Amino acid sequence: MPKPTDIDALIELMAKLPGLGPRSARRAVLHLIRKRALMLTPLADLMQSVAVTARECLNCGNIGTSDICDICNDEKRATGEICVVEDVADLWAMERAAVFKGRYHVLGGTLSALDAVGPEDLRIPRLVDRVATEDVTEVILALNATVDGQTTAHYIADQLQGQCRLTSLAQGVPIGGELDYLDDGTITAALRARKDV
Repeated sequence: MPKPTDIDALIELMAKLPGLGPRSARRAVLHLIRKRALMLTPLADLMQSVAVTARECLNCGNIGTSDICDICNDEKRATGEICVVEDVADLWAMERAAVFKGRYHVLGGTLSALDAVGPEDLRIPRLVDRVATEDVTEVILALNATVDGQTTAHYIADQLQGQCRLTSLAQGVPIGGELDYLDDGTITAALRARKDV
């Protein structure tokens, strides 16, 4: 059997990325090789740089290039509001929407009895410390509407009860959504969260 080449190894590694399978990885690697000067070399240089400089914010868990991220360092964002998210991708999604002007807290996952993930495996103790030591008036629980997400939200609410206002994101029918295409849980959540017109 022939020894795998560096190109084969690159395709295999790329195929492990979320959203890419073997076929997509082959196409991406082929495209990078064809555009070597424009894409492959700069990409390799940037990946090397990020591998050296990227780090997790000691305060909130965001990914940046310093020990404390730009969001935590921004005094304009010291509004007293902390938005709690499961992972950095959720934080970045909130930032893309550009509607939240407070600070964040990344848990690093959700509680899961099946996967043996407890509060000490997440950044929940750090959140409790932040609420106790920072001037926090509201904690917004922006966790996914899954069993584990809701379990985590209830646990955090119990830990922070009486210390600040606790809110969660609204759930229900998305803008542009049609009732016929929604699952029963989404319709139930939307009905329960109804508001006056």
